Amino acid sequence: MFISLEGIEGSGKTSQIKTIADYLAASGYECVVTREPGATAIGRKIRSILLDPASERMDSTTELLLYMADRVQHVREIIVPALSDGKMVLCDRFYDATVVYQGIARGIGIHTVYSLHKLLLDGIQPDITFLLDLPPEEGLARAWKQIENGSRTGNESRFERETLRFHERVRAGYLKLAHEEPDRFRIIDAMKNPETVQKAIIKILAALLD
Repeated sequence: MFISLEGIEGSGKTSQIKTIADYLAASGYECVVTREPGATAIGRKIRSILLDPASERMDSTTELLLYMADRVQHVREIIVPALSDGKMVLCDRFYDATVVYQGIARGIGIHTVYSLHKLLLDGIQPDITFLLDLPPEEGLARAWKQIENGSRTGNESRFERETLRFHERVRAGYLKLAHEEPDRFRIIDAMKNPETVQKAIIKILAALLD
């Protein structure tokens, strides 16, 4: 099974993914935890460019193609081999992030993103996607608090520096996708405390695995 976590900055994806991995391992499943961008050696170099605040003048199309390049390497080097070996794959962001960040929020167009994804990656998609949803104001406040207390690096804060309106478009884009694909998406209220969010995710996973 291929599971992805999506959400705006500060939604808690990274902390929740470890909980999911621990639950799956305790349930007897071998699990690969990964992320985008930057899961591979090549991807880490791409990530350093994409998330660096110094890249603020990056063209939107350049940004899109860098994300696609990272994903091609990621899918071929990590995701497909793991799924072929019968392992669970947990991914912190996948192509839905590109659809909403570049396709919608940057205005490139979702069909452009879908076409590239189909051309380059044969349309591979997660079996289940957890969307950790919360207002952008709260997500950004959490993200900046993490940057300020050192639990998150300021060297990867290019998207945190985007306008509130940008993040509102991202959130609206995610909710649009979730409502268009209700069989794949599960919307989780990320305003709740981490333990409540964890229980909601585990409850859904337990039902799916049964």
